Amino acid sequence: MKVLLALFMFIPLYSATSFITKEEYAASLYHNPRGIGCNLCHGEAGKGKHIASYKDKGVPKVFDGKPINTIPFPLFYERINSKIIGMPRYYLTDVEIQTLYYYLHREELRRAAVKSNRPK
Repeated sequence: MKVLLALFMFIPLYSATSFITKEEYAASLYHNPRGIGCNLCHGEAGKGKHIASYKDKGVPKVFDGKPINTIPFPLFYERINSKIIGMPRYYLTDVEIQTLYYYLHREELRRAAVKSNRPK
């Protein structure tokens, strides 16, 4: 957790003169990174979402967006940059990927930051 916290404390997601907050930028990126939002398939909190039920050659099938809120950052990064059936390719920058991960873990990161700043 310390490594994750350190990673996000020093990433410049926005400048000091930005007109939106880090949270606003992260939310806008999650909801519309390149035309279709992550939330449409993975849900508001990244817990996954049912997308469709269908039949393929008479066999019932389901197409669900997988949970993305519980995977570690290296795996998250790898999967965003991989070809996955049903997943659009976004060609995101490293900062955009870090911002998306931050969006999914912002509460956890805030709690960790508060905890690490408490006197021991």
